[in-house]
Amino acid sequence: MTTGELTPSTTGASAFPEVDAALRDLAQGEAAWARASLGDRADLLDRVAALTASKAQEWVDAAARFKKLPAASALLGEEWLSGPYSVVTACHVLAQSLRQLAVGKSPLADARIGSGPGGRTTVQVLPSNIFDTLLLNGFSAEVWLEPGVDADTARRDAGLAQRNPTETGGIGAVLGAGNITSIAPLDTLYELVAHNRVVALKLNPVTDPMEPVLRAVFAPLVELGAVRILTGGPDVGSYLVHHDAVAHVHMTGSSITHDAIVFGTGEEGAERRKANTPLLDVPISSELGGVSPVIVIPGEWSDADIRFQAEHVVTQRLHNGGYNCVAAQVVVISSEWPQRDAFLAALRTALHEAPDREPYYPGSATRVAGARADYPGAESLGPSGGRTLVSDLDPDSYRALLTTEYFAPVLGVIEIPYTGQRFVDEAVRMSNEEFVGTLGVNVIAHPDTLSSLGTAVDEMLEDLRYGTIALNAWTGVGFLTAAATWGAFPGHTLDDVQSGIGVVHNALLIDRTERTIVRGPFRPAPRSILKGEFTLSPKPPWFVTNRTAATTAKRFTAFAAAPSWKALPAIFASALRG
Repeated sequence: MTTGELTPSTTGASAFPEVDAALRDLAQGEAAWARASLGDRADLLDRVAALTASKAQEWVDAAARFKKLPAASALLGEEWLSGPYSVVTACHVLAQSLRQLAVGKSPLADARIGSGPGGRTTVQVLPSNIFDTLLLNGFSAEVWLEPGVDADTARRDAGLAQRNPTETGGIGAVLGAGNITSIAPLDTLYELVAHNRVVALKLNPVTDPMEPVLRAVFAPLVELGAVRILTGGPDVGSYLVHHDAVAHVHMTGSSITHDAIVFGTGEEGAERRKANTPLLDVPISSELGGVSPVIVIPGEWSDADIRFQAEHVVTQRLHNGGYNCVAAQVVVISSEWPQRDAFLAALRTALHEAPDREPYYPGSATRVAGARADYPGAESLGPSGGRTLVSDLDPDSYRALLTTEYFAPVLGVIEIPYTGQRFVDEAVRMSNEEFVGTLGVNVIAHPDTLSSLGTAVDEMLEDLRYGTIALNAWTGVGFLTAAATWGAFPGHTLDDVQSGIGVVHNALLIDRTERTIVRGPFRPAPRSILKGEFTLSPKPPWFVTNRTAATTAKRFTAFAAAPSWKALPAIFASALRG
């Protein structure tokens, strides 16, 4: 702290006694957590998973209320998958990792470890079992480790802080996100397990309706004293993160909020940031979003391919209403692509016809207005006209689109006058050098195009400096995969934080991770099979155009809690009707 600024230890009567009480409880709870064996910790996570499954309907109902989703909306599938499903699967994989460590085995003992570009070691995290192969057929994900980490080292170091479970890390403060309801609980679990820190979770006011459900879900950890849940405004969050009892801070939000926490606000905050002299005197990790590109590599597509991939891109923008840190904001295409006009027409149609929903996230209308002020020629689309499409830009007009995270239903298109390898090279360069943030990038390409590029595909994946890269999939699949890493590309600093510092999720507790690569099918089944792609996944349940998304995602969640061969036919039947 700078001279003259009040800290919790120098004030008189506390303005936030509930925070002080929570931190006192956690100081005692840290000792209880330290005494808990790895097996006991795994059992606690199993109990959290079971409670999440039992409260899943209440969880989705609470989310639907503040997100203004009708009870019959297919879009409720988003709340099942990015809510209780994500927490159940994370608890199960984390518990499995702890049980491996408890018997002296690495969490990677049974993992499929391979090699990637640049001599990197890779760990397959999807599929992880036969059920993944059946339910997400055609999708895969692997974590790439930093160059120089070999397979033996990866196995030896997996486990992170749980390799020394009695050496706890103090109290971590987690500032929850206001958009996706699993973010705050997943971040809490990661602090508790990966870093061995007990957690004071401060909810974002937008998600305060989730408090009763989360208290019920986390009851085993609350009873132990390892977790406390707090609510309130920015003043509560500020008091918490600057409290002397807090050893570490993790936040999800915007870089503006990050800088306010780390450096302060106003002119003094700007000066501290410029001088890189933080106001916050404990370490901070963060996930901060950014402007996510979708690189569409030109090829020869059928009309059905064009329609499907247009819906795919629109899903990447409109999932959760457009309020996602990794929502696609800019589509990068070739102006020389013979099917450019057909694709843009399909994109416009898909953006216009996607199911309508009310904006729920604070400031959305202001951000949409800002985008339209930046681009007066933008189109207003959607049943209520609340969506914005920015296209037909001159190259000198790109800047605002690439450097402003609108965090709203705003989608832009920029064009590069190349094809083939030259297009790929320029799209990669632009994504790395001109876009703000490094959280996620999506690449869409016909299988024949990927085949013609050959080894250049691996070179492209290696060159893209993003925390999650999705090839013919959405980076959101990486978020939903418990053992995948989630976070910015390594290397950001406090004074230039971009999409943040550190990772979360990573339920195999892999050390020195660099990025996650997600792959998916170019076409849905049955068309994929007819065209020789041999994948069985129909239109994914996270597509905003999926008509049975709510039913399918609810069944996915129940299956994740209690896998059963008998449950598979009902899931498949619902998925195929989507």
